[in-house]
Amino acid sequence: MKTTLTAFACFLSTLGLAQTPAPAPSAPESPYRASATKVNNLVHTKLDVGFDYAKRHLNGKAWLTLKPHAYATDSLRLDAKGMDIKTVALVNGDQQQPLKYDYADQQNLRINLGKTIAPGTAYTVYIEYTAKPDELKVKGSQAITDAKGLYFINPDSAVAGKPVQIWTQGETEASSVWFPTIDRPNQKTTSEISMTVPSKYVTLSNGALVSQKPAGAGLRTDTWKMDLPHAPYLFMMAVGDFRITKDTWRGKDVTYYLEPKYAPFAKQIFGNTTDMLEFFSTRLGVEYPWNKYAQIVVRDYVSGAMENTSATLHGDFLQKTDRQLLDREYQTESVIAHELFHQWFGDYVTAESWSNLTVNESFADFSEGLYAEHKYGADAADSHNHRNLRNYLRSPKDAQKHLVRFHYDDKEDMFDLVSYQKGGAILDMLRTYLGDDVFFGGLQKYLQDNKFGNGEAHQLRLALEAVSGQDLNWFFNQWYFSTGHPVVSIDYAWDAAKKVQSVTLKQNQPGQVFQLPMAIDYWVNGKPQRQRVMMTQASQTFTMPLASKPDLVDVDAEKTLVWQQTDNKPLAEFAYQYEHAPLYVARREALLAAEAKQTTDAAARKLLVAGLNDKFNNLRMVAAERLKLDNKEVAKLAAPALRKRLSVEKDPVATASLLTVLAKLGDKKDEKIFTQQLKAQSYAVQGAALKGLGNVNAKAALAKAKELEASDEASISQAVAGVYSQHGGDAQWNFVRTRFDAASEQERFGYFEGMGAMLTRLSEPKAFAEDVERLRGLGVKYKQYGADEPIIGMLQAAIKAQEGKPNAAVNKPVAEKAIADIQAAK
Repeated sequence: MKTTLTAFACFLSTLGLAQTPAPAPSAPESPYRASATKVNNLVHTKLDVGFDYAKRHLNGKAWLTLKPHAYATDSLRLDAKGMDIKTVALVNGDQQQPLKYDYADQQNLRINLGKTIAPGTAYTVYIEYTAKPDELKVKGSQAITDAKGLYFINPDSAVAGKPVQIWTQGETEASSVWFPTIDRPNQKTTSEISMTVPSKYVTLSNGALVSQKPAGAGLRTDTWKMDLPHAPYLFMMAVGDFRITKDTWRGKDVTYYLEPKYAPFAKQIFGNTTDMLEFFSTRLGVEYPWNKYAQIVVRDYVSGAMENTSATLHGDFLQKTDRQLLDREYQTESVIAHELFHQWFGDYVTAESWSNLTVNESFADFSEGLYAEHKYGADAADSHNHRNLRNYLRSPKDAQKHLVRFHYDDKEDMFDLVSYQKGGAILDMLRTYLGDDVFFGGLQKYLQDNKFGNGEAHQLRLALEAVSGQDLNWFFNQWYFSTGHPVVSIDYAWDAAKKVQSVTLKQNQPGQVFQLPMAIDYWVNGKPQRQRVMMTQASQTFTMPLASKPDLVDVDAEKTLVWQQTDNKPLAEFAYQYEHAPLYVARREALLAAEAKQTTDAAARKLLVAGLNDKFNNLRMVAAERLKLDNKEVAKLAAPALRKRLSVEKDPVATASLLTVLAKLGDKKDEKIFTQQLKAQSYAVQGAALKGLGNVNAKAALAKAKELEASDEASISQAVAGVYSQHGGDAQWNFVRTRFDAASEQERFGYFEGMGAMLTRLSEPKAFAEDVERLRGLGVKYKQYGADEPIIGMLQAAIKAQEGKPNAAVNKPVAEKAIADIQAAK
């Protein structure tokens, strides 16, 4: 699963939030969560379901075949949430023997089998039921915002222009809202799902579509069959008006289900899927295991995407036109790789318990960079991976968690920056340490040893040890079964008499000392000499005899360590690092070193401006966005370089970033540039140009914004809101508020700063209070990801802006209370 919270973390990373502070005070330990005990094992699940659109009910029949696991039993417990249970019977050939059951709590269906059944002996239970998801009182989490399992989207067609759809979401344990099962990740079962639906709709489920039969007036029954075992939370159904685009890979069907409007762009959206299938199968040494692969995009999805076995479900953020796709970054496409990799890590081998979610989600996170490296090159992979790592490092709450976590309050708590971003970075670090042949050989063994079963971190360790011949307990103990990360300072000394370079590393974090394998590159006469070292002490010095003083010492030269480091080398060496060290992270480190000194050091300004022409678009953006253009010396050097870069820039995302930075100058002679770029095909470029125009000709920008108000394109709508926020007032508040409220969770991030800017311009108390409340809600909800700091800053700016205004006495206390609420939130 790809969650929406990771998108907000990525957004916050652009705000330059503080790094991880000292550990928070320890809280009482959460309950221990053991793996579910197996009394009965699921073997086969057969479902026959129909839908009551008016009531938002599912009417179902289930035949569950099970076997007692280790001991004879005369009872069966099933998860069944909020259902009406009509019949429970034991199947004996063509006969059904009614069974006694208890369902008092509407959660656990406890069945007396009427006899004792020996371990390993198969039996089948028949259940007739009605599922009522909209009547179920459940709550979701920040990662998965709802848990009612089965979703009816616009079933009465009340919302004009919105499609009628049905879809399911099983993770973590919500499949048992729409069919009785043992809803635990350590259960595996084959499946057969028959859906009776209006014949105008198409359906999708796990496995192969084995039959389609008329089922009365205007109805059809589709039967989908999965012959290989998979976990109940990976069962899925989807029903609606979708257009299917077909592809193939090694003789298997690969299909893309989209709303009709977006079907012409299916190959542009999903076109790399077959390449991903080939690359992952080859790289892992294990061929994609299922009989087909489908991807479907649905409305109002409750998370980012979900890796249902052979049938991934995506939120509608992935659904774009050809014009919108001009602005798509790999961060969006990476979701496709993430969910596909789950078909091995999560579906083929499933986490034994939610405590071991890392063997699902960390691998899927790791795969994003792995595919980027294959398709787009090392810089693209390193940029993606490093952003994920930075998002984890910015979360002090997550720094205190174990990767494998047996103590937690709720299973949903496991879906966080540790299971995803930190875990993915740890795998990348382990790959670097072991080397590709051994690392991927270990993954192949892990998959083969545990296929169609369950895995945990220890099984991963044992597979890697078997292939590498190394004891890896030290690595797993500190990264999987402990918390935090190293916080390291790096200092240097050159002994001219002995011609020896020394490097001193000091771990400054509280608690454990980490064992850190790394490479150090010493650059002499334009060539690096590599030294491999293992840091095992809190403070340790490494030395290297050299022919002459090095131009650069590059610590962690492979740039995959999970750490925070303060590198105390001089700017001249960072400049050399930018020019010579090949990796993205090395160049980024150099640009950030220049950022800190640009207002006082001409060499720093020169280095940062040189970054505007980096070969990789992301680093061009990093350089541009860190220019302090309010400094005259910086602006003097950077302004012509920005304009020159814009004249040749081909990447629309970089162009939009450069326009945004150029706008900070507020130079009226740039009005022509912004006006020209308003004609660009890229919506992102158009939006940036509109906001830039606002900084040099507010009247023209407000007029253009008024022309564009009707646009439904998020980039344009956000730009209009941005212009209104900066240059409008109470009269424009209605537009900003309405668009913010109508936006999806991810799209709201694009209005975030505009909402704060608008607040400084509002004076009417009702409008002011509405804006404050929206910002307060974001600050409370996303406090753990650092949203509190920028939002409190926005509220404080608004308080200052109210000074001297007629309604200050009314508005100021509203903002002050919101600040207090955010500060008090946990």
